[in-house]
Amino acid sequence: MIEAGHYPEQVGLDAYGNGGFRFAGMSHRGSLLCLPTGMFAWDVTAPAQLTLESLTPVLAIADDIDVLFIGLGHDIAALDPAIRQAFRERNVIVEAIGTGGAVRTYNVLFAEQRAVAAALIAVDRAR
Repeated sequence: MIEAGHYPEQVGLDAYGNGGFRFAGMSHRGSLLCLPTGMFAWDVTAPAQLTLESLTPVLAIADDIDVLFIGLGHDIAALDPAIRQAFRERNVIVEAIGTGGAVRTYNVLFAEQRAVAAALIAVDRAR
């Protein structure tokens, strides 16, 4: 069963832009968490909203991932050192880059069946 804002399995992304993402034959409007436990709507809309609290769902499954890509939209911003430290303590590599690069690299590692997750801020235009 698909709940509002949740798709029950982790999948690759077919497209991004226009304020959302396409995957599994569906369109999702807004930011997105791609986790081993599924795809989830995420209420973060700007890098300034990235906090340990906003990443709680990712921290909850940190033992199941090796790499977390954080898509920061179009701009690159400094990540709170507390976020990096929390994931480092759980042996998770964090890469904070533009959303487009995060989507592309997430898809490659996901296709290789690697233990990967992504926290992606939606963008209006794909680059």
